[in-house]
Amino acid sequence: MSRTIRPLIAIPARFSVTTSALRFAAEVTARALAEAVWRAGGEPVSVHPADPAGHDVAARLARFDGLLLPGGGDIAPHRYGAAETHDSVYDVDDLQDAFDLEAARRALESGRPLLAICRGLQVVNTVLGGTLHQDMGGPGQDHRHLRHPVRLAPGSALAEITRADKVEASCYHHQHIDRLGEGLTVTARAADGTIEGVELTGGTGWFAAVQWHPEDTAHEDPAQQRLFDALVEAARRPRAR
Repeated sequence: MSRTIRPLIAIPARFSVTTSALRFAAEVTARALAEAVWRAGGEPVSVHPADPAGHDVAARLARFDGLLLPGGGDIAPHRYGAAETHDSVYDVDDLQDAFDLEAARRALESGRPLLAICRGLQVVNTVLGGTLHQDMGGPGQDHRHLRHPVRLAPGSALAEITRADKVEASCYHHQHIDRLGEGLTVTARAADGTIEGVELTGGTGWFAAVQWHPEDTAHEDPAQQRLFDALVEAARRPRAR
């Protein structure tokens, strides 16, 4: 009996100071993300964020069929040229930043299928020369612990993937795109104008990026699950290497 081989989807791990199950500090991948990739037919693989200065990230990614850049702590503001750091910036990790930025850069250069979520979208925007608003304004104005409608641009890749012109998005972020990175186009916005999705013009491979967390509701919302389905489908296709 023939078996379908699951495409390998790399997910950079996130550093955790404590984990009750392991008793020690750990590197973790959100279970909801792994399950969404698994439901889509992919094999989720947690990847250690080793220092790119001493380890070839392109070579490490070469064995994978796709890359999923997940949410996480804030990117250090100096990474996108900010002279000052807002008091609300949290969980900055230089090693995490260095690895994620290099992984995004290499995926974009190689055309490896890339799905970027929340921080992941911000990483891609930074790699392409964009900037971020460091804080959306505090309670009542940020997008933490919030579900709200997001409108998708007609004819956009996001609209085609989700098969919708509007989705109910689960958000947890206090930062968002300020200046768009080179080649990026806004294809999704919240009612308050916040950029919630972007696409890349002229990219060499499959790419989608959203500011919200589709993994939160993918188990019950087909539109959200389709983002992971599309990533895995793209990862199955032959790609020039």
